[in-house]
Amino acid sequence: MPPFTVIQPRAEEIEGQPILRPLPSAKCRSVGPFVFFDHMLLKHYPPGDGMNILQHPHIGLSTLTYLFEGQLQHKDSLGSDQQVGPGEVSWMTAGAAIAHIERTPSALRAQGSTLHGLQVWLASPKEHEQGEGFYSHHTADSLPMSDSLGVRIRLIAGTGFCLESPVPVLSPTLYAEIHMQTATTLLIPDEHQERALYVLQGDLQLEGQTLETQSLVLLPAGEALTLSAGSDCHAVLIGGAPLDGPRRMNWNFVASDRALIERARSRWATGDWPTVPGENGRIELP
Repeated sequence: MPPFTVIQPRAEEIEGQPILRPLPSAKCRSVGPFVFFDHMLLKHYPPGDGMNILQHPHIGLSTLTYLFEGQLQHKDSLGSDQQVGPGEVSWMTAGAAIAHIERTPSALRAQGSTLHGLQVWLASPKEHEQGEGFYSHHTADSLPMSDSLGVRIRLIAGTGFCLESPVPVLSPTLYAEIHMQTATTLLIPDEHQERALYVLQGDLQLEGQTLETQSLVLLPAGEALTLSAGSDCHAVLIGGAPLDGPRRMNWNFVASDRALIERARSRWATGDWPTVPGENGRIELP
């Protein structure tokens, strides 16, 4: 088998939080509905410090936040106010216009905290990209899981491995967290047309080829592939059906039509946008 296409993420920083971002990339603009992938690297915040992302807008996408450690407070212009912890899903569909904030809860900010997790954006199908906004929170015990022969799979969103997540995705989606013990194997089925594997930790091989940690590996369509663990490993698998046409991305906006992005930029710049209750600060257009 020829070498797999590997995307090395670029390093970013958001309000002091270090990030690795493999999507979007010049090599790959999307994997299924996934158009953006941020790995929030493990960071220890001292007392009095924490993440604080002020109000900012979105259109045409859903955000999904999934934490391994720490907590975040999500608030949005729909009136949602939710604390999100490890193994839980924070799902927000933007529709035509939404604003939200994400920050370390005040109690954790006072005592110091740790943060480690993922945030992805999924482009909405054209028929939904200008629809109503929506928010839902899903506890860890509501997400289906299989645990057999040293391989534990939690289905974060979509369908896969004979599991189905309750997260209300808008198109065929695969988003699975995978833990593998040393010397175990896992067959990745070909049930989704587009797939990619992000290696968080450990010595993993795919069809005998060694995978780099903190890299996104694109999987060929139509093939079931064997994943082998040379140590205890942690990874996530993303994918789904191809997008129903190309997407444009500008700042926090995703759309199938440039005009939708230009209108959203103008509205945010002039203050013609839904606001998060109780919040005054906001991030201005870059």
